[in-house]
Amino acid sequence: DGVTLTVPVALLNQVPAARCEWLVRGLLKEKVQALAKSMPQRLRHKLGPLAEFAQAFAAAVPPSDAPLAQALARYIRAELNLEVPADAFRPDSAPPHLHMNFRVIDEHGRQLGLGRNLAELKRALAGETETALREETQAEPGERHTAWTCGDLEDLMEIRRGGQTLVGYPALEDTGEAVVLQVFDSPEKAHAVHRQGVKRLLMLAFRDRVRELEKALARDVALAACRDDLVSAALDRTFLADSLPMTQAEFARRVVEGKSRLNLIAQELQRLAGAILAEHAQVQKRIASVHKAHPQAAEDVRGQCARLLAPQWLARTPWERLQHLARYLKGAALRLDKLRADPARDARCAAELAPLEQAWRRELAARAKYGNPAPELEQFGWLLEELRVSLFAQELRTPVPVSAKRLAKLWQSMRR
Repeated sequence: DGVTLTVPVALLNQVPAARCEWLVRGLLKEKVQALAKSMPQRLRHKLGPLAEFAQAFAAAVPPSDAPLAQALARYIRAELNLEVPADAFRPDSAPPHLHMNFRVIDEHGRQLGLGRNLAELKRALAGETETALREETQAEPGERHTAWTCGDLEDLMEIRRGGQTLVGYPALEDTGEAVVLQVFDSPEKAHAVHRQGVKRLLMLAFRDRVRELEKALARDVALAACRDDLVSAALDRTFLADSLPMTQAEFARRVVEGKSRLNLIAQELQRLAGAILAEHAQVQKRIASVHKAHPQAAEDVRGQCARLLAPQWLARTPWERLQHLARYLKGAALRLDKLRADPARDARCAAELAPLEQAWRRELAARAKYGNPAPELEQFGWLLEELRVSLFAQELRTPVPVSAKRLAKLWQSMRR
């Protein structure tokens, strides 16, 4: 039934998903052949005899931390000068014995889980993994802190346990009215939790100011709905713009330095958010008026708005990008205004944008599957917004020159 990897639960999150797709040397050729066979016919026949193609790939490309489909796409591009999207391969079409089987055990060797879907096992057993880590680090789960009174945090903790090294990532976790020190099994999870924990300590340190800000926002009908988001964004921008403090002294320094800036930054955010929401309201009106005659363009703009103003958009959008949101929305409104006069032009522009946007979304989804953060993909997403302005609302100008051709070139260089 193929290859089974036995993993102690405390080490589960250290298992690299992409690396495991390469299996063992003896089965790689068979797996590559199965993946090549799953490609659409128009691409598949360009590979020549699949057995020979698989043999050549297995001989030329050593296993790496890149997902197998990505490595295959790269190899085909280099050897055959053929563009293949990573999702042209259907991994589920390969027989079960060509997928790694994972057996997860506890410290006594008892089986906790068995399966070929590593992401699902990690999700199902996340609690067990963290419990094992916390037992080893003796993180006191009950001790609540309303100020930074828990000492300094290490970036990473290595714990020796029966010949194995467990790796844990400490963070302050927000419990509502206080924080507790916890250990997590992945740096991404610890970072996200720690950010919220530090923000809770800032809210407690500036309790009165936060209350005044919330009162002022409650009086503004448009902003009342994103009150918590705006407070969170103001704390982020004021105190956590550079990095997250991991020590008591660093936290205290940030509090002193940011104290005088908090009100100004909150006011600036309020002004920005008001302008963005006003533009958003205009776009929604335009969508409603053109939807019947031009459903495709209307839906495309609706999707664009949903991405730009996704939940917690104020706190999640980087500060330098927040200042461009109103322009992106104004561009979307202008696009819908021009649509009636020249629908053919809109369709041509949409056709230039679509392949780039689809490739970007596919890559984002693939990275999410492996839990990989993707800062360069995030940047590319903002360039796509600039491309929308350049295609549909040139009169608004873009801060950098963009075109579909330029972005296609950049995309190719990112994929190498």
